[in-house]
Amino acid sequence: MSKRKSTPVNENPQKRSRSLNEGENAADSDQEDSSLSNVVSDAGIVESITLKNFMCHSLLGPFTFGSNVNFVVGNNGSECGKSAVLTALIVALGGNAQATNRGSSLRGFVKEGESSADVSITLRNKGRDAYKPEVYGPAIIVDLRLTRDGIRTYKLRSRSGQLISTKKEELISILDNFNIQVNNPVSVLTQEMSKYFLHSKGEGDKYKFFMKATQLEQMREDFIYIKTTKHLTEDKVEQHSECLKDLKRKYLEKEDRYRSLASLDEMHTKLEELQKQMAWALVTEMEKELEPMKEKLQADRHSTEKYDEKVNEWKNKVEDAEKKYKQIQEQLEGITQQVQELQPKCAELKAEAQKCNTRLKSSEVTVHRCKVNLRDLEKDKIQLLSRIKDLKLSISQKTGAESKARADRIERIQAELENLNHQISTLGQQIDQYQHAIGRTKEEQGKMRREQEGLQKSIEVNKRNLQTMESSRSNRLRRFGEQMPALLNAIQDTQRKGLFKHRPRGPLGFLISLKDPELALAVEVCLKGQLLAFTCDNYEDEKVLQGLMAKVFQGGRRPAIITSNFLQQVHDTRKRAVNHPNYPSVLQALEIEDPVVANCLIDQKGIESILLIKNRTEARRVMQGKNPPPNCIHAFSKDGDQIFTNRNYAAEQTRANYLSGDVEEEIRHLQRELENQKAHAMLFQQQMRKLDEDIKQNEGLLRRAHVEQKTTKEKATNLQLELTDLQNVEEPQSEDLRPLEEDLQEIIAKITSKRAECDEARAQMAELKASYETAEQEYKQHKERINTIAEEADSVKEDLSKTDQEVIKCKHHKKHYDEKRSAHLRSIQTLEANLKSKEKEYETSVAKAKEICLERVESRRSAKSLDSEISRLKVKITSQKEQQGDREEIVKQYHEALESYKNMTQQMKNLNSFIKSLDSVMNHRLQAYAELRRFLSARCKYYFDSMLAQRGYSGSMTFDHKNETLSISVQPGQGNKADLSDMRSLSGGERSFSTVCFVLSLWAITEAPFRCLDEFDVYMDMVNRRISMDMMLKVAASQRYRQFIFLTPQNMSSLPESSIIRILRLKDPDRGQRNSQRSQDEDQ
Repeated sequence: MSKRKSTPVNENPQKRSRSLNEGENAADSDQEDSSLSNVVSDAGIVESITLKNFMCHSLLGPFTFGSNVNFVVGNNGSECGKSAVLTALIVALGGNAQATNRGSSLRGFVKEGESSADVSITLRNKGRDAYKPEVYGPAIIVDLRLTRDGIRTYKLRSRSGQLISTKKEELISILDNFNIQVNNPVSVLTQEMSKYFLHSKGEGDKYKFFMKATQLEQMREDFIYIKTTKHLTEDKVEQHSECLKDLKRKYLEKEDRYRSLASLDEMHTKLEELQKQMAWALVTEMEKELEPMKEKLQADRHSTEKYDEKVNEWKNKVEDAEKKYKQIQEQLEGITQQVQELQPKCAELKAEAQKCNTRLKSSEVTVHRCKVNLRDLEKDKIQLLSRIKDLKLSISQKTGAESKARADRIERIQAELENLNHQISTLGQQIDQYQHAIGRTKEEQGKMRREQEGLQKSIEVNKRNLQTMESSRSNRLRRFGEQMPALLNAIQDTQRKGLFKHRPRGPLGFLISLKDPELALAVEVCLKGQLLAFTCDNYEDEKVLQGLMAKVFQGGRRPAIITSNFLQQVHDTRKRAVNHPNYPSVLQALEIEDPVVANCLIDQKGIESILLIKNRTEARRVMQGKNPPPNCIHAFSKDGDQIFTNRNYAAEQTRANYLSGDVEEEIRHLQRELENQKAHAMLFQQQMRKLDEDIKQNEGLLRRAHVEQKTTKEKATNLQLELTDLQNVEEPQSEDLRPLEEDLQEIIAKITSKRAECDEARAQMAELKASYETAEQEYKQHKERINTIAEEADSVKEDLSKTDQEVIKCKHHKKHYDEKRSAHLRSIQTLEANLKSKEKEYETSVAKAKEICLERVESRRSAKSLDSEISRLKVKITSQKEQQGDREEIVKQYHEALESYKNMTQQMKNLNSFIKSLDSVMNHRLQAYAELRRFLSARCKYYFDSMLAQRGYSGSMTFDHKNETLSISVQPGQGNKADLSDMRSLSGGERSFSTVCFVLSLWAITEAPFRCLDEFDVYMDMVNRRISMDMMLKVAASQRYRQFIFLTPQNMSSLPESSIIRILRLKDPDRGQRNSQRSQDEDQ
């Protein structure tokens, strides 16, 4: 703390005190301004104040305040003006009379004997928080006038004195901008408020002071007011609800009466409309009569062209038939001449064939003779063999019983071997048969098993298709897969999140429709997998879509994704598209709303170049004829067959799965097909069981045959060995056999020679036979050619006869159409005459209708029906006019009731909206209020402890926001060594010091451009006063941007010299003088 300067009050009076009426005020003010120019201050501080006829003063001021610390010094109980200055400051800046504690109303502040009082306050308007500096300049002058009637008026001027505004709202805006709060005891602490606080013993009073100082009290009062307003609003809404019901009832009553008026107007309007319709209905009926006549005339004229075409057609046919007759006649003449030219050649070929036949006959005689000689030699051979056998038999009889027994055994063994070989051969055939049967059965079984597997797969597919069809009754999208709805929902959610640049399209089959349902299978076979595909604009979208498909189609086959830039117009395909007069392309057969889908199918499948032809035969004729359609790649029949210009492919499916229109029919078809397939599956199972039994039976027979064959072969082998041994035994030969055997050899040689001769003759005969057959063949071919030409001549003759009949027929038809055309032309002339007469009647009817209504009125009703309704409506209008009252009064009452009902409805709506908004705002504000209160309490505790510590005091401050109490305990002493005690146990000076500490802590947590403190040290001793003064000056020195005004009866001559301190010393005025005097000490 800086050292005080203890200068006596009367010391150097020329420097400290000056009279208010001295003429040096201006110089002092300038000097003060220059000395304070280096002090930093903010906008909103009080630069000067002037009072006129205020309280007991005729004129007081002007007082020029410093930017930081100001002491207004004067004796208590005098009329020197300390209280007047503070009261004027409060009242002029918007405070009420109760806040001054100097009166209950404003009229009491007007000096006795005067009609009004004036207060002028100059507020600084500089810096970043300046209020409209371009309007007011560096200062704002607030002029207040109080009348004897208690009326308060304001004039807000700029620094130059220019009047800017007289509205209090402008003053409130200025005070809000500067955060000036004259009713806040922290900003302006009057003497009475200070005394009340010092002598207050209740903790609740301290809490109220804290709340008021921090403006939390004002916030709470605002919240209570808002809550009350809300309850009043709710009550008002309840009252308005009842009132609204009554208004609605009255409105509906008035509306009924008004509508009855409106219905009368409507009836008049309707009557006029019906009369107009009646006039034009007659015209329409005549038009309807004319239209068939015109159509018939046009049709007859068109038919005339057809008759002309028919006549020309049959004329051309007659000419063509005659031309054809002539051509056939010439052809017949050519054929006759050709036959005549072929006859000589035929005779030559016939003679040659006869010569070859003669030579063949001679050769056949030679071959027959050789055969006879060969047969004789064979007989001689047989006789020699017989004689040799007899000789051998006689020799064997001589060898004895042993040779006979051996021969018998050999015969038996040979017979048995022959039997066994036969058995082996039979068993081999049986084994082959069994093996073949088993192989054939297994092959049939494998084939049947494959068919059964295919049938089972088909059953599963049909089951899935049936399930899909049944679920697609409510959602057609399920035709394209059970997961498709989920996938499209996922795509929509992702699109809403903004993850797609462009929404993907698909499945493509869902986004197209057929113009002709019969072409469903053809289009489906053509597009195939594209029906389930999706299309994306870019690869980023494709990646996102693949991620969605991976989640939806887990483990299943995913639809294809086609990535291509999206265009908003369909491709121009006129140059490359197929255009056939009778058959549409796939693009023409489809209805596609989305250009993206159409472009995708054009790019991927070329649908603009594929024809759809319902009939298969017609499709082949069109595509595989001489001139196939230009730009056509291929075509599809309604059965799904694909036809190219050089080949055809049959469709694998027989019905459309995705594009068929009748779901119920598809379901019935699938159910029938499933039943048939299940029956076939049962039949397959029965046949498989039968084949299994056949295989088992044949395999058993095969095993038995193998065993039997093996046994038989072993027995035959043993017998063959025994036979070989018996045949190797040598027997004695006879000498008589040798000549016979030599003769036999000679005969055998002759037979061989004769056979060679015979073979040569046969070869010669074969050559002659071949020559004969060749000649005969040439003759027959030539003869056949002649016969063919002759037969062709017969057919030509038949054609000639038919053509002659055709000529006669065509001439007959031509004559028929000539006669019919003449009759038709006569009929047209008659019809034209009738039409002309009817058109004149029509023009007359139109002219009459235009007189009634210039513009044509269309009506679907007949003139007879309209005439009947017009009569009924006229009767109804007459009856209702008799029942109605005053029209204008009814309309007025209706509009008034409608307006009242609308206004009340809108008020109810606004009030309900206001209550809802109020609830939301209140909840938010109450939370902020509680947080602010907690924050301000914590800061106040901190600053209070800091202030007490400067004198070595210790204390505590306890807030109880629930019970709204503030407990302050202070103990003079060293730190925590002494027990804390309540402020009521302190001396007057200690309590005043504690109060100053509390006020200073409140200053630290509140914001205001200036602070006023009235007689803060009145109950302090010298020590506490010095410490309190030092604390306040220290606070003031740290807050150069704030202004401090202290009102005190003490002598402030002991204050330290400082450039931030200004002392205003007020002398006691003379009772007889009207003007106050003031003494002003300049800054040290």
